[in-house]
Amino acid sequence: MQTRDVEAVVIGAGTAGTNAFHVLKSAGADVLLVDRGPLGTTCARVGCMPSKAVLHAAARWCEARSLVADPACLTLSPHVSWQQSRQIRDEFASEAAQSTRSAAGDRLVMEEARFIAADTLQAGQTRIRARAFVICTGSSPVIPEPLRPLQHRLLTTDNLFDLDVLPARVGVLGMGAIGLEMSIALARLGLDVIGADQLDAIGGAKDPDIQARAQAHFGSLMQLWLGDAVTAEADGDAVRLRQADRHAVVDRLLVATGRHANVDRLDLAAAGVDLDDKGQPRIDPARLTAGHDGIFFAGDVNPDRPLMHEAADEGQAAGRAALARVRDESPKALARRCAITIVFTDPDLCAVGLPFDKANEQGALIGSASGDGNGRARIMGATDNLLRVYAARGTGKLLGASMLATHGEHLAHLLAWAIQNGQTAEQLLAMPFYHPSIEEMLKDALKDIARQMKP
Repeated sequence: MQTRDVEAVVIGAGTAGTNAFHVLKSAGADVLLVDRGPLGTTCARVGCMPSKAVLHAAARWCEARSLVADPACLTLSPHVSWQQSRQIRDEFASEAAQSTRSAAGDRLVMEEARFIAADTLQAGQTRIRARAFVICTGSSPVIPEPLRPLQHRLLTTDNLFDLDVLPARVGVLGMGAIGLEMSIALARLGLDVIGADQLDAIGGAKDPDIQARAQAHFGSLMQLWLGDAVTAEADGDAVRLRQADRHAVVDRLLVATGRHANVDRLDLAAAGVDLDDKGQPRIDPARLTAGHDGIFFAGDVNPDRPLMHEAADEGQAAGRAALARVRDESPKALARRCAITIVFTDPDLCAVGLPFDKANEQGALIGSASGDGNGRARIMGATDNLLRVYAARGTGKLLGASMLATHGEHLAHLLAWAIQNGQTAEQLLAMPFYHPSIEEMLKDALKDIARQMKP
């Protein structure tokens, strides 16, 4: 057993961890990066990138299939599309892992870590003492206890992309962003999909008009079982799903019911971290601490905003806070950017800034624009697009937006930038809008707000 003294340690080499490590290393701190492996971020291995790869592949297959009478004449197929997605996933994961190795060099410690004191880690056969720690250990899919007996019949995003051949029938339990994206991708690849959730909602959309439009649109791609508890039981090698008076048999069940922080093996109690009754740290989202000023949390281990760009921001903020701890300086609170979420469902389901319920509580004006009134949307067959923009009554200052829109990812970014800059509907209407474009939906929604503001 050897002991190693350093100034700071970052635990977890994902997006948040590598950003925290870079901040500390660039500032000249004596820092180590500890990870139990495998390297490669959650985004690259099992999250953002493989899901977008399969969504893109599925869209290509649907388009190709629609152009020919006999799909047998195509070189593309659902199986080929799936394999291409997996290959892209492998490339991204390999690149992310190599980037981490190159950046960390001999500062990378590939070991499982656990606290044995507030200032000491056990990592393999080495004890590491430090003044500051940044925990970026990410999260893992939750498997509800009643489902555990189904064993090999279950899938999560952690093992979905390891399948060489897709099953013909899939149930997806959980219709949040992850479950909805995977349901749509698999349905477009030709699988029979049942998307189920005890909530009467999909994709996290809080605006009731957007939610209704999304359910109507995506309900044409797959069965949606919403608004009641779902049970699952073994049926031979398959799974029988039941909800109220409905039942069906699927080959595999993809569980997307949430994720939990990967802190079980860290022994945070030994470090004096403030834990709840489930052993999870009670994290202050502004200070990124949980009862100990020298231990910081960033990325998906912090459930406040479990998104890749937020993980990067939190990693940098936690790195700066750890650096301040090392230098006996006062850390600055994390300054959040405008909230933005995008579900890449084509049409995309997006929310920006203040959510509908909060905007509604403030009596916000709501400007709406539908795809059937937009020339570009009509050309693209996207007449069921819908954009809703929220603005402060009296000033017209933009507060938030929700949308189901083709190329919605771009509209969402434009609106996030405008909201973060404090712009009003009137100021945004002074900007150029090209014709014909989907962005003209935003122009129409802003005009709707302007009309409501007139005496």
